[in-house]
Amino acid sequence: MSRLGKKPVVVPAGVTASVEAGKVTLKGVKGESALVVKQPVMVKLENGQLVVTCPSELKADKALFGTVRSLLACMVIGVSQGYAKDLEIQGVGFRTALQGKKLTMSLGFSHPIEFEVPEGITLKVTDGTQINVAGVSKQQVGEVAAHLRSFYPAEPYKGKGVRYRGEHVRRKAGKTVA
Repeated sequence: MSRLGKKPVVVPAGVTASVEAGKVTLKGVKGESALVVKQPVMVKLENGQLVVTCPSELKADKALFGTVRSLLACMVIGVSQGYAKDLEIQGVGFRTALQGKKLTMSLGFSHPIEFEVPEGITLKVTDGTQINVAGVSKQQVGEVAAHLRSFYPAEPYKGKGVRYRGEHVRRKAGKTVA
């Protein structure tokens, strides 16, 4: 059995949890999140804690047991505190703007890149070069941030492009004239 899976997930004050027919729903300050749990893994709500159990000894079932517990722990953090990732855009003429539910990025191409903001994600743009991606789901926030970064990843020669805040880009030396 997974050692981490045996630990109960504490539901903090301000978060309401309900378990019904294999579906766990959490509601908190930042929003709502739900998880459908496959058999043979079971989730029970006991004394303000979510307890995950798995009677099966199959390797795949034991792996699912630990995964479900980790997903529940991430959901609790998501609905109570939320998740966020910060992106920076570096480069001459590189900028971004948010217009309603559409993010427009000018990244040196012949056309601007338009990105439709998915449901459950909030974007904030400051100074035209800083993007904050926030939401309840850790997986969705990371996926959107990675998608935005994929439009123009930071390149190693001049260092321009989209990068995570604090990301170090290893620079390469350019050509030398003999």
